[in-house]
Amino acid sequence: MLGGKRLQDVVGAAIEGGVTIVQYREKHGETADMLETAKGLREICQRSKVPLIINDRVDIALAVDAQGVHLGQTDMDPHVARRILGPKAIIGVTVCSVEEATAAVEAGADYLGIGTVYATPTKQDTKSIIGTTGVRDILNGMSSVGKGIPTVAVGGINTQNIQLVKFKSEASTRRLDGVAVVSAIIAAPSPKIAAQELRSLGSKPPSCVGSQSRPQRGLNDLLGRVNAVIREIGAKKPLCHNMTNLVVQNFAANVALAIGSSPIMANNGDEAPELAALGGSLVINMGSVTPEAVLNYERAAKAYNSCNRPILFDPVGAGATKLRRTAVKTLMAKSYFQVIKGNENEIGLLFGDTTTQQKGVDSSASTSSDIDKATLARDLAARERCVVVLTGKTDYLSDGTRTYAMKNGSEYLGRITGS
Repeated sequence: MLGGKRLQDVVGAAIEGGVTIVQYREKHGETADMLETAKGLREICQRSKVPLIINDRVDIALAVDAQGVHLGQTDMDPHVARRILGPKAIIGVTVCSVEEATAAVEAGADYLGIGTVYATPTKQDTKSIIGTTGVRDILNGMSSVGKGIPTVAVGGINTQNIQLVKFKSEASTRRLDGVAVVSAIIAAPSPKIAAQELRSLGSKPPSCVGSQSRPQRGLNDLLGRVNAVIREIGAKKPLCHNMTNLVVQNFAANVALAIGSSPIMANNGDEAPELAALGGSLVINMGSVTPEAVLNYERAAKAYNSCNRPILFDPVGAGATKLRRTAVKTLMAKSYFQVIKGNENEIGLLFGDTTTQQKGVDSSASTSSDIDKATLARDLAARERCVVVLTGKTDYLSDGTRTYAMKNGSEYLGRITGS
């Protein structure tokens, strides 16, 4: 990963680029070698007045007079580490659930490393990948404990996703204080420039989310704009890039043509950067789920997010199999969707309901009231900060603040594959 560079030189350059804390992590090194490396890092950090934290090894931290340690769930108890290192030591703890976060705070942790957010080669022993939703759940769960405890997200974070991680992790009561990165700096051609770029990107929201302060137009105003919007589509003929299944490709193409847009059916994610640059929009209809398909969805979403172009995500059959549930979790964690569309089962799964077993793409019989469905659409839209369309005999449309019911459908819509 160092590519021939000296670790001490990389750390020094990273500090010049704005790194505010350094953690030395070596899972399989000899104690004597670790001690020598830690001494060198301690000197570099001390000159810049940047704290040095040693991962796992309390003995190494004590020997080199490091500022503290970072402990995993299977490492030394934080209480014991505190007794050894003293009251001024910085003790961080890795957590991946609300229960672990609460226990760490009660044990006297000075900060929490929340994750793993994404899988990473340096985190082989991770017991669960929690994604940005898991980070947000932990931050929400800390509303009553650890209000002043700093938090950082850990795992697979780089310049491509740091803004999305911070944005999608933001809870109603608090947000992340920072991120922990490894390869994004260590493996970079210039660790200093990489650190500067990470600091700059992490200080502002991703441009793909647009303005979160939308004008609150009333229903009559919205309805009055429909004809003008449709006329504008016909005049501009925007590109509609569809990544969809064979069952509805023909329907999707003809509907797009009928309203005046220019459709293209392209399931290869490598085409997405060029198509996104043409200024259109992307529809991901998750009908076909293979490892290759999911990678193509990821590539396409990344391209459209990078160009600030809108994406509609339709998690077809999301609750039918473990593979589909995992695919949804991956796509939701790594991408920002301006619109999420699905039936009640699919929207429920995205919001966290794992009790309903979906069989196919059809929507099973609902026992929810109109208020329940409207609330589900509203809550998912508010959490994801996007627009949600819950489809059925009655469609529910919400941006998290305003929620409207459109009673112009049919119960048979839930029994067909496309319309």
